[in-house]
Parts: sequence; C-alpha cells; structure tokens
Amino acid sequence: MKNVLVLMHDDAGQEARFQAALDLTRGLEGHLRCVDIAMVPAYVGDYIEFGGGAALLADEQTREAANRVRMEGRLKAEDVPYDWVDATGFARECLRDATALADLVVLNRELDKIDYPDMRDLICDTILKTGKPIVAVPEKTLGFDLYGHAVVAWDGSRTAEAALQATVSLLKHAGTVTILVVDEGALRLPAAEAAEYLSRHGIRPEVRVVPKTDTVGGAILGVVEALKAAYLVMGGFGHSRFLEAAFGGVTRRMLAESPVPLLLAH
Repeated sequence: MKNVLVLMHDDAGQEARFQAALDLTRGLEGHLRCVDIAMVPAYVGDYIEFGGGAALLADEQTREAANRVRMEGRLKAEDVPYDWVDATGFARECLRDATALADLVVLNRELDKIDYPDMRDLICDTILKTGKPIVAVPEKTLGFDLYGHAVVAWDGSRTAEAALQATVSLLKHAGTVTILVVDEGALRLPAAEAAEYLSRHGIRPEVRVVPKTDTVGGAILGVVEALKAAYLVMGGFGHSRFLEAAFGGVTRRMLAESPVPLLLAH
C-alpha cells in the first residue's frame, strides 16, 4: 500500500483530507497523488437555459486554479513525493477515473454543515465501482494517527473480510489492534479466525465481544470512544445501496457520526 490518492477541492473538508493524506503517505513511505476536481454542478435547474451552467463552471474552474496554487505551495514544503492532476467534470466520474493504480483513497465522511460535494455519494460510488479502500475523515479531524489504537469492526461478512485484508499494511503500524464483535449470534467467520489471520502478518490483536445494547452502530461508537481509538476499520455497504438508504445501516451511521477516521472496503 504505497499509492495514496486524495481529493483536493476548495470545500470545508479539504484540510482534513490533506492532513490525513500527508500522514498516511509519510507513514507508508508512499507517493501522494492529488486530484483537484472542478466539479460540474449536478443540477442547476432553469439556470442552464441562460448560460448559467457555463458561468458556474467557469467560477468553479477559477476557484480550483487558485486552490491548486495555494495548496501546491504548501505541498512543496512537505517531505512527501507527490504529483497533481487537474480534472473537470462530474465528481463521481472524475474521481473514479483518477483511482487507477491507487491503493487508498482519502475522502471525508459526511461533511457536517454543507451538502456539496456529497461525500457519502462519492464514497458509495468509489467503493462499489472501483473496489478501492477508502479513508473517510471527519472534517474537524486534522491528521491520521497511524500508530494509535485501531479498532476493526467484525461481523464475519465478506465485506469485513475485504476490509481486514485491505488494511494489513496499516494495521502493522498500529500500537494496538482490537477486533470488535457486536454479539449477534453465529458468524460466517468467527473473530478468532480474523485474529489468526492477522497474527500471520505479525499483528497481535485483542478480540472484544460486546452486547448489542441498542443498535450495532451505537455499540461500535461506544467502544471507539471508550478505547480512544485512532481509527475504525469496517466493511462498507454490506447490503445494497438501496437497502442502506431505505433502512439506514451501520455504514450510513458511521459516515454520519464517527468521531474518528473510517477505513472502508467492500
């Protein structure tokens, strides 16, 4: 895991993405690719009829050109190898195209006060259509503690298995690793097997089983807070996107509420 891709865009979450991507690139001794997307508005209504769409896009391109000058000036002072890619178009398609040969993609979880860009939509599209693991950081969290306490949410599913395997390179750096099971009965793969898998990679995790007191998401959030976790690893969107949207889901809640970075894989 050496190639880290980060979305650069002048919005409320950019600083959090930028700082997390720098920490990950340094810790993994990797290469950082910054993709700055001048995003075509998804919907501008009747404004299009009067050339408003083109005007909005021109404003966006001007803003992102200035963003590149500002952020690349900072990058040159950082001790990381990087390259920069400019793109213009719809956010999902541009980001999807940029992930070629990326090992890890850094985005935000839901932004707390703005709806654009729609980070949950970007995460859903990227993780389901590219298979790339995602680091989703809260907009107020500056940095990624690669050496802190990592919590792996485990339900024995194939998405949990994918997340575990995708994050071995990160978990090797963690000071402590906890495999967390919210007890809901028999699992396809018991947590003991996940622990044995990690042990073969030189990682010695603790397995913690907690009762489902209210919801699975609530139980996970409680443990993350109690352990002062640095980040949470979990499978993303174990059900279809329609089911996640209609009935909620653990992924949906974590993207809305997690106080720590999420590492998601599908």
